Amino acid sequence: MIIQRLRLALGRIEVLALFPLIALSATWFGFDDLSLITAVGLSVLLAIGSLGSRTEELGATSNHTTANGRGALIAMLDRVAGQAGRDTAFILLQIDDWATQHDRWGHDTCEELASRVEERLQSALRNGDLLTRLGDSRFGIVLAPLSSARLGLRDTIAARLAEAVADPLPMRGTALRLTASIGHSAMIRHGVDPADTTFKAAEAALAEAVLNGPNAVRAYAPGMGRARALQCSLSEEVEAAIHDGAITAWFQPQVYARTGTVSGVETLARWQHPKHGLLGPKEFFPAVEASGHMPLLGQTILHQALKALQEWDTMQVHVPMVSINFSAGELRDLKLATILSQEVDRYGLAADRVVIEILEEVATRVEDDAIVATLQAIRDAGHRLDLEGFGLGVSSLPTLQRFGITRVKIDRSFILDIDVAENKRQSVSAIIAMANAMGIETLANGVETPNEKEAMISLGCDYLQGFGVARPMGLENVVDWIRTHGGSGKTIHLDDRRA
Repeated sequence: MIIQRLRLALGRIEVLALFPLIALSATWFGFDDLSLITAVGLSVLLAIGSLGSRTEELGATSNHTTANGRGALIAMLDRVAGQAGRDTAFILLQIDDWATQHDRWGHDTCEELASRVEERLQSALRNGDLLTRLGDSRFGIVLAPLSSARLGLRDTIAARLAEAVADPLPMRGTALRLTASIGHSAMIRHGVDPADTTFKAAEAALAEAVLNGPNAVRAYAPGMGRARALQCSLSEEVEAAIHDGAITAWFQPQVYARTGTVSGVETLARWQHPKHGLLGPKEFFPAVEASGHMPLLGQTILHQALKALQEWDTMQVHVPMVSINFSAGELRDLKLATILSQEVDRYGLAADRVVIEILEEVATRVEDDAIVATLQAIRDAGHRLDLEGFGLGVSSLPTLQRFGITRVKIDRSFILDIDVAENKRQSVSAIIAMANAMGIETLANGVETPNEKEAMISLGCDYLQGFGVARPMGLENVVDWIRTHGGSGKTIHLDDRRA
C-alpha cells in the first residue's frame, strides 16, 4: 500500500519538481551532503515507482493472456445469455493435420503460420465478433449479439472461415494449402450454465467434424457428445484389438467393366467390437490416430492382405491384384518402400499385383519431400499406384505424371445420378478422355445401381467397384463370392461400348 501511494505521488509532476528545488537550495546554502542525499534518494524512489509500474504491467499482460483464451469466450457467451431477445453462436475451428505441419516446418514457422491464419480469420469475421486462439491450431469464435443465430447464418460464416484457411499461403518458396475442421453451436440457454454448455456443444460438433474430415463442418446436434466419448474409449482399446485380431482386413471386389470378371480386391479395415458391433474406418480411424498405432495397424493389414493373396493363389482362385491403403503419416516413413518390398518378396508375389492406393490430397503434397520420395520408391519397385477421390481436389496433370499414377478412382459424387445428370456425364467423360490420353486406367468407385453401371461402361470406364458389384466382406467369404460370381451367370460379358 505504501509503495502504491508513493508511486502515485511520484507520478505527479508537482511532486517531482520539488527534488531539483531541494538540491539547488542545499548547494546554495552549502549543505553538500543534503544535495547528495536528495539526488540518491530521488533515484531510489524513482526505481521503486518503476518497479511497481512494471509489476502492474506484467500483471495486466498476464490477465490479457488469460482473457484471450477460453475465459474471454465464456465471458462473452455469458453476457449474451443474459440479454433478452439477443442470440449468438460459438464456433470452434481446428487446422487439419497440424502435427504434420509441425514436424515439417518446426515450431517457429508454425507459430508464424498460425498467426497468419488468425489474421485471415479475423478479416473474415464481422465487427464485434470475438476471435481467440486456443492452443496451437485451434481457434474459438463468439459471434457478436444478433437477433437469431440460425443454422443458415452459422453455415455461411463457417464456410467463409474455411475459405480463409484454404486460400494458399506463401511459405518458404511454396504455396501451402491448409484445411480446417469446424464445429459450431447456437447458444444453448437451458441448464445452469448456458455458456459452458454451448462451449461443450461446439466441442462435440468439432469432434464430429474431425471424425468426418478433413475440411468438414458440423453443427451441434444432441447425441454428438456420445460420439466423442466413444472415440476416447476406443483409443484406449486399439492396441489390444489389433493384437487380438478384432481389427482385421476385409475385401471389396473390383471388376473389369466390359466383362464383369474379377480384376482385384481393395483391402479395408474393420473392427468387430464386442460392444459396438462392426465398425468401419470412419468410426475408429480417429481413435487409431489418437492412440499413435496407425503404423501398427498398417503393418497388420498389409500382412493380412498379402497372406490372403498368397492363399488365393494356392487355392487357384484368380485374384489379379490387391489394393492396400496407406495414410499420409505412413507414407512419410522413408523405410516404408523397403519394408513393402521385403514383405511382398516374403510372400512370393509380383510387385505389380500389389497396388498402393493414396488419397488425392496426399498426392498433391508435392512440397512434402518425404511423401514424394516414398511414392517414387514404391513406383520404382514395380507397384501400381491408385489415386482415390480423383476430381475432388486440386491434383494436376504434372502430379499424375510425376508419381506415375496407373489408375484414377472416380469419386462416388460424380457417379451418383449420372444416368440422369448430363453435367456429371460430361465431367466423367472428360476425366476418362484425359486418363486415356495419358495411358492411365479409370475405376468408378461407388457404383450402386444398374443404371450407374451401364452409364460408366458406356463412357468407357475400365473398372467398377461399389455396392452394385459387391459389398466389403470378410476373408472367409471372398472365395465363395468369387466362385459364385464367376460360375452362376453373374459374370455378364458386356459390349465394348468404347469400340
